[in-house]
Amino acid sequence: MNTLTTRVLLAALFVLPCAVTVADDRSYTEGTVTEVTYIRTKPGMFDEYMKWVATQRKQEMEELKKAGVIVSYSVYAASPRTPQEPDLILTITYKNMAALDGLNDKTDPIDKKVFGSVENATQGAISRGQMREVLGSELVRELVLK
Repeated sequence: MNTLTTRVLLAALFVLPCAVTVADDRSYTEGTVTEVTYIRTKPGMFDEYMKWVATQRKQEMEELKKAGVIVSYSVYAASPRTPQEPDLILTITYKNMAALDGLNDKTDPIDKKVFGSVENATQGAISRGQMREVLGSELVRELVLK
């Protein structure tokens, strides 16, 4: 064994136990990742928008769940205090951050099945834009306490 190889092996013997100790000291493990989207429906359009959520969006989410792309999805009503706050919150939960890698490759076939074509999906997005405004979205990661 040459000197460089010996040094690398010795360094590994000292560094790896430290890394394991640090990980063991954490009081949590990383859990699922949830995309949270904040929606404000336009006046008089809540029920109309919910019809879409309960049909095409639900169908898409169920197909993604069945294919193992997502873990779950939810819809929440919110009580906005100002016009800039959401009245609806949509969530999609993924197993972990790695599940987001190559996401379009996983979702495109399902979207095509549900919506028929890219053109149909685009027209649907334009139509939904007349019913609601997307105020923003964020990713949050669950921390599972030990």
